[in-house]
Amino acid sequence: MESFARQQARTRRFTCGVPRTVTVGSDGRRVLFLRSNGSDDPANALWRFDPATGDEHLVVDPRQLLAGAEVGDPAAERARRERAREVGEGIVAYDASPDARRACFALSGRVFLADVDDGRAVELPSSGDAFDPRLSPDGSAVAYVSGRGVRVTGSTGDHRLISGTTDTVSWGSAEFVAAEEMGRSRGHWWAPDGGSLLIARVDVDPVATWWISAPVDPDARPRSVRYPAAGTANADVALAVVSLDGTTIDVDWRVGDPGFEYLAGVQWPADGPPTLTVQTRDQRTMAVLTVDPATGEVAERRRIVDDHWVELVPGAPCWWGDALVTAEDHGGTRRVMVDGRPGSPDGLQVRRIVGTDGDSLVVTASSDPRDVDVVRLDGTGGVETVSSGGGVRGAAVGGGVVALSVADLAGSTLTVDGRAVASHAEKPVVTARPVFHVVGERALHAAVLIPDGHDGSPLPVLLDPYGGPHAQRVQRARGQFLTSQWFADQGFAVVVVDGRGTPGRGPAWERAVWGDLAQPVLDDQVDALHALAAADERLDLTRVAIRGWSFGGYLAALAVLRRPDVFHAAVAGAPVTDWRLYDTHYTERYLGHPDHHPAHYAVTDLCAEAASLTRPLLLIHGLADDNVVAAHTLALSRALLEAGRPHRVLPLSGVTHMTPQEAVAENLLVLQLEFLREALGV
Repeated sequence: MESFARQQARTRRFTCGVPRTVTVGSDGRRVLFLRSNGSDDPANALWRFDPATGDEHLVVDPRQLLAGAEVGDPAAERARRERAREVGEGIVAYDASPDARRACFALSGRVFLADVDDGRAVELPSSGDAFDPRLSPDGSAVAYVSGRGVRVTGSTGDHRLISGTTDTVSWGSAEFVAAEEMGRSRGHWWAPDGGSLLIARVDVDPVATWWISAPVDPDARPRSVRYPAAGTANADVALAVVSLDGTTIDVDWRVGDPGFEYLAGVQWPADGPPTLTVQTRDQRTMAVLTVDPATGEVAERRRIVDDHWVELVPGAPCWWGDALVTAEDHGGTRRVMVDGRPGSPDGLQVRRIVGTDGDSLVVTASSDPRDVDVVRLDGTGGVETVSSGGGVRGAAVGGGVVALSVADLAGSTLTVDGRAVASHAEKPVVTARPVFHVVGERALHAAVLIPDGHDGSPLPVLLDPYGGPHAQRVQRARGQFLTSQWFADQGFAVVVVDGRGTPGRGPAWERAVWGDLAQPVLDDQVDALHALAAADERLDLTRVAIRGWSFGGYLAALAVLRRPDVFHAAVAGAPVTDWRLYDTHYTERYLGHPDHHPAHYAVTDLCAEAASLTRPLLLIHGLADDNVVAAHTLALSRALLEAGRPHRVLPLSGVTHMTPQEAVAENLLVLQLEFLREALGV
């Protein structure tokens, strides 16, 4: 039988063949989605689903469009996919008209326009390096990014609309921190009448240049990236309304408050004004602004202030008729606010605003952090459950139709008004069997996984956390535990814990890590481990290891440095080791500006604790990683060497933060297992 490590790599973590990226047309007659043809086919095609009949129709197969052509994406598209953690191929993103009758997308830098009902696509004239195409509201034209500017193409041809005049200025794209940390992946938005666009102008001249090299190819020139590390300058971002004839009207969104540094969100709704979400550098103040597109003047519609930071909630703000909908921390709960008044009940933690559907507002929310439900709000506090019952749910709505995604312990499904959309996902060769617990005085949520058929004897323990803000592991969804179960089946008791800082339990829980991303997070892992072991004699506390990636890698290295009495080995993948080398928006949200709070950075710096290492540590890092750059691991390795502390380093040439390559993904699991067995004497 094929190994799990190989199967997971081949199926790209079981995402191939899964329907995804769903759009429901405004009239409810069409639902669009992407899906590949098989469980190990990464090339997504565009499909249409008929809500009335349940029939599926292939709209566009990317292989047919590119038959015989050279395939290769522009550098900007590759960077977008890295920011979005996109592991698929083919059509991985598209933009549709409001009624979903037409859709546009880019393939290998070329622009295509699809007629959804006819099931055909035509190539539009383009520059050949197209990135992020966006369809005009009437479906007649497409705006896309090319080089440092924006072009518009359609039946009348292709022309440049606006472009940067220097090497550091570009129009139409999101800057690094917006795409990586704010959820704003785009930089141009059509006006509802199709006569102009609101376009972001980004000047990266103030941002420091970093270099990503390829050591296995000494002839290759290092790749430059503009990286805004904590405490350093961000890109200068401006906005303008640009007519199709090239006439521009500047939008000064900093008028009245020059402290606003971040353009966190932009939308131009069909029945409302352009609406901006802006933040101060310290993220303690957020404002919602509207723009007069005729003059460029802005008006402040709502201001939100928090002593720690104002959370950016996906889908917020939005308009519900004439009412402004925001998601704010109110009375210990993250709630929907309608024109400043609570629109969701206390205790229901809002995760995302999906959109309006008739007289209701559809959101995803949690009353139990292990689950995400879909509910309707009437705006006065009334709640109607659309879907619940355990697992992580999402939705897309339009015209009275609800497309519902469910990821639970049985797998994942997509339904449209109760009709199933076919999935070609492969069944994993392991069966995840997490047992959930709530332990300790802080009611920590945890899961324990044991080998199938285990006889009850003591087992070495492997902690498998993420542990950081903005992500959870302890959810009733199969995908969270497949790798953990595989490690368990190799002879470990695997423990997964969500501690302070993780989402789903309310603002106070998330803000408990402000100023210190190390000790509270580590304490929660240790406390949960000890509470679980006190109740389960199968957990052998004389043999405890920890593994993790990204923030989880930071936590793993931290664990063996600070608590060698608890942790006997660690695997730290792509760890942040010095938060001064991570980006402004994420890092300063939790630690503040390093000039104002140097102690916060000192207390979380792993390199400063290198001399305390007494346990086996394996460091893994992709040398092409432009998010957590390899300097983090290399700096810690140098500090360990200078302190005379033996350790191992596994450099991954040509690998980014995602590790998408099949051979790399497969063997990374195998090598980690071998290291842990050796380190613990298993």
